[in-house]
Amino acid sequence: EISLGLVGSEMCIRDSLMEETGELARVIARVYGEQIAKEGDLRKGLAEEMADVMWVLMCLANQTGVDLTAAFEASLAKKTTRDKNRFHDDGRQR
Repeated sequence: EISLGLVGSEMCIRDSLMEETGELARVIARVYGEQIAKEGDLRKGLAEEMADVMWVLMCLANQTGVDLTAAFEASLAKKTTRDKNRFHDDGRQR
């Protein structure tokens, strides 16, 4: 049997999530922020780092029994209702 998830406790997966989120933050800071990229800093791009964060988050959801699809749909519904009249058509806040 092949396991495609992370092996370890929830705390171990949490640590992996923190590590991957840090790598994503570094790419954002170097590409869009004031930081200058060092040699090899941007080996992996923004999309790959985002995918890494999503992968670890899905592994954590699987390990803890969270239905991530249902949770995401509920979050979208909440934000859609809450923010329905929050912004103008051009994106400015009301």
